[in-house]
Amino acid sequence: MVALRSLMPLLSALALLLDACTLLQPATGFSFDSSNVAVVSLFNTARQDRRAGNLSAADATLERALRIEPHNAALWQALARVRLAQGRYRQAEALAQRASALSGKDKALMSQDWRIIGKAREQSGNPTGAQDAYRKADELMR
Repeated sequence: MVALRSLMPLLSALALLLDACTLLQPATGFSFDSSNVAVVSLFNTARQDRRAGNLSAADATLERALRIEPHNAALWQALARVRLAQGRYRQAEALAQRASALSGKDKALMSQDWRIIGKAREQSGNPTGAQDAYRKADELMR
C-alpha cells in the first residue's frame, strides 16, 4: 500500500502527459494544405520531430515554415501544439487564437484551436476559461 501511494504523483504526471500527447496529434482526417513544397516538407519534418519528442527542433522548423507562409492557420496551430507540449501555455493559447483567426470558415480547424486553448487554460489553472473554450469548440462542430 505504501509503495502504491508513493507512485501516485508519478502516475498523475504520466496521465497528464498522455492526455497532452493526444491533444498534440491533429484530429483524424487532418490534411495539411499548402501549395509550397518547402512548407509541406518543413511541416512534415516538424511533425516527425514532435513525434520523436524533439520539441525544440519541431518549434524551430515550424517557425521557419511560418516565415515562408505566415497566413497558414494549420502552421500556427501546429506551433501552438508544440508550445503546449513544452508547457508554454500562454504562448500556446495566443498561437491557437491566431490560428483560429486565420482559419476562415474551417470550423473543424477552429474547433481544434479552441481545444488547444482549453487545454492551455486548464494547465494554467484557469478551469472556468478552459470550460468556456471547450464549449466554444463543441459549438463549432454542431
